[in-house]
Amino acid sequence: MIARLSRLALVLLMPFALASCVLTPGKFVSTLRIDADRHFTFTYVGEVVALDIGDDMMKGLGDTPAEDATDPASGDGTATLQQLAFQDKADGKADDSKDAASKKAAADAKNRTIAATLAKETGYRKVTYLGDGKFSIDYAISGTLDHSFLWPYNVDAEIMFPFIAVELRANNTVRIKAPAFANENSKSSSMGMPGMDKASSQLDGVFTLDTNAEIVSQNNEDGAVTTGGRKTIIWKATPLTKDAPSAVLRLAAAK
Repeated sequence: MIARLSRLALVLLMPFALASCVLTPGKFVSTLRIDADRHFTFTYVGEVVALDIGDDMMKGLGDTPAEDATDPASGDGTATLQQLAFQDKADGKADDSKDAASKKAAADAKNRTIAATLAKETGYRKVTYLGDGKFSIDYAISGTLDHSFLWPYNVDAEIMFPFIAVELRANNTVRIKAPAFANENSKSSSMGMPGMDKASSQLDGVFTLDTNAEIVSQNNEDGAVTTGGRKTIIWKATPLTKDAPSAVLRLAAAK
């Protein structure tokens, strides 16, 4: 029953996954500077890996156990929703090997288009597609926190699942969380979405928060280091990292 519900959830997620580009961090160095006066600068330099979530979902759902061939609840031998959604895949299984090269070519073409699209967005100082779903990115942006901030997010490239979210709250605080900089992304955040475990195995980076604002809370057990009135918190991101970097800062009242 649980397995059937999991497959049903993935079927319902398919249109979203197929329409979106899921990017995950590889080897990187990232910094977020937030000043008490609400000025901020965010940088990310390193690798980004594009995932074909739709293809991984198809693979994960393609092999259905014999006992799930029909839905017992129906009582009439009708096919399950999972089977109906993926019957075309079963019909074309014999052609998988022939399609591998064309799928790779199509994926590379799509990723080159994504690179070109991102390069048009403010903040991207360099975007290079390296092949095999991997990009080299140099990104930096500065501004004032008068609204929340997400990265990466691009409507034209249909990029979802941001690496970092900076949420401005009504009580002069700002909440920061970087879900992609930890392996929890393949569990709670992605609801066990196929492909995310493979992506997290490439996670190798350092994320630094630098601020002169009051730190209300943070989840790094080493705490903050204070130097010259500024506080720095450094998180290491690896495949073994379970807790995404998070912190809450108190800012000066908005003018």
